[in-house]
Amino acid sequence: MKTKNLFSPTRLGPYTLKNRVVLPPLTRSRSSQPGDIPNELMAEYYAQRSSAGFMVTEGTQIEPRGQGYAWTPGIYSSRQVEGWKKVTRAVHEKEGIIFAQLWHVGRVSHNSLQPCNASPVAPSAIPAGENVKVFIETGPGEGALATASCPRALEKEEISEIVRMYAGAAQNALDAGFDGVEIHCANGYLVNQFMSSHSNKREDEYGGSLHNRLRFLREVTQAVADVVGKDRVGVRFA
Repeated sequence: MKTKNLFSPTRLGPYTLKNRVVLPPLTRSRSSQPGDIPNELMAEYYAQRSSAGFMVTEGTQIEPRGQGYAWTPGIYSSRQVEGWKKVTRAVHEKEGIIFAQLWHVGRVSHNSLQPCNASPVAPSAIPAGENVKVFIETGPGEGALATASCPRALEKEEISEIVRMYAGAAQNALDAGFDGVEIHCANGYLVNQFMSSHSNKREDEYGGSLHNRLRFLREVTQAVADVVGKDRVGVRFA
C-alpha cells in the first residue's frame, strides 16, 4: 500500500490539514453527571488523537430529547459549552482541527432518557423495532442495553423548533471553540428518520415524496450553515 499521500497536507474548506488521517465520531459515554457535561477525561482523549489531520467528536445531542444513550455529552447548555472548551483548548494546543458532530437520535431512545420519562419524538409514531437497542442507566455508573421505546409523532411547529435547536447548537459549538460542525444524518437517527419512507408516514410537507422527506434535512443544513458558514459544515450520510 502506498502511503506517501496519507501523511501529506491537504485542504478542507478554510483549513490546511497536516495529514489525511481522520478520527471519525466514536460514542464514548464518558460525560460527567448530572448534566452530560464534557470533562477533563474527554479533553485528554481528544488531545491524545490530535496528531490526526482532522477529527470529528462523538455525537453530541442538541437538546435533552436528542439523547439515546446514557452519559453522552450535550451541547445545549452553558455548562456543556464550558466543558467542550476544555476539549477544544486541549486539541488546539496540539494544533489539531476538530468539528463537533450535532446529533438528535429521534425515536432511537428510551423513556428513561427523556425529560419527565416522556416518549421519544420522531416524524411518525413508528417504533424502531425490537432489534434496535439503546443504552440506559440502571444505577450510579451502571447501565444496560434496552429496546428503544415507542415514539410519538412531532407536531409541525415542533419541527421548526428543532431546526432552531440545531442552529443554537451550532452557535454553541462556535462558542466552545470548535472549528466547525458535522450534522449526523445517518444510522437511523432523527434526520435519517425523516428521509426514510419506512419511518416517515407524515401527510404534511415533511412526508410523502422524496422531496418532502428531504425537507427537514435541507432546513437543518441551511440553518446550521447560516451560523457557522457553508465551508465549515459537513453532513454525514451512511
